[in-house]
Amino acid sequence: MSLEDAARTAVEQCMGLEAGESCVVVTDDKREAIGEALYDAASAVTDDVVVARYPPGDQHGEEPPEPVAAAMAGADVFLAPTTKSLSHTRARGDANDAGARGATLPGITESVFTTGLDADYDAIQRHCLDVMEQVADAEEVRVTSPQGTDITFRPGSREWLSDTGNVTEPGAFSNLPAGEVFVSPEDAEGRYVVDGTMMPHGLLDDDQTLSFEVADGQVTDISDDDIREQVETAAEEVGDAAYNLAELGIGTNVAVTDLVGSVLLDEKAGGTVHIAIGDDAGIGGDTDAPIHLDGILREPTVYADGEEVDLPTVE
Repeated sequence: MSLEDAARTAVEQCMGLEAGESCVVVTDDKREAIGEALYDAASAVTDDVVVARYPPGDQHGEEPPEPVAAAMAGADVFLAPTTKSLSHTRARGDANDAGARGATLPGITESVFTTGLDADYDAIQRHCLDVMEQVADAEEVRVTSPQGTDITFRPGSREWLSDTGNVTEPGAFSNLPAGEVFVSPEDAEGRYVVDGTMMPHGLLDDDQTLSFEVADGQVTDISDDDIREQVETAAEEVGDAAYNLAELGIGTNVAVTDLVGSVLLDEKAGGTVHIAIGDDAGIGGDTDAPIHLDGILREPTVYADGEEVDLPTVE
């Protein structure tokens, strides 16, 4: 799939942009090529298209400049291929609340863009629905893995959400490439071991793992010095909120056949699980934090109230 083809998939199939609608492409100096491809694809549909470009941020979840936030909230559609994630920002949330439908593409590269958008998004939607039907009413969801994961999540009153890549309704939001079912649990207890992708490391070596202890919904021990330092730095600003167990996600994009070291793509891989630390305010929780650190598990087994969940696998 070419850059142009991927951009057309995002604009036409995922966003459903229509003639006469306004569209803003939010990008930065390091993602200009993808931003321009999306601009060109949108321009083929509507005349009301602008690019809002700014220098890359310093960290994921950092708010964009105010004029960029205003442009997002004022558009019918926004697409945000940026170096640092805008997914968990108030700017993104405010834009959706104002009725804009949009997609963030954090840390996107040209190879991830063309790989992740080369998918059957109708099939992804079916996989999301299948997983959702298995987990949505569960009081407890347990995840285990051969690497030593054994952790139990209690969603409580929090709703499971799905990212199908279908962003055609006002206020809808997606993280492209799409394909996951996820929840911000009210409580979690146990241990999880990341053996896939996690920043700042990227794709872990075959014999490398990162372990995390969780009690009362808080991460209490982190085996890795670099990740621990990120969380401690965030805690200087927001305290214990930085240690919040923020998310349990299940990948449903079976077109992703190999992990490549991009959290954006790898967390969507069918049959994987990702677990995140930090901010969950944008995904149904109530914790504001300047970090959202996803760690991906390659070989999870998921149980919903004791029943094994049938996870999507590569077709």
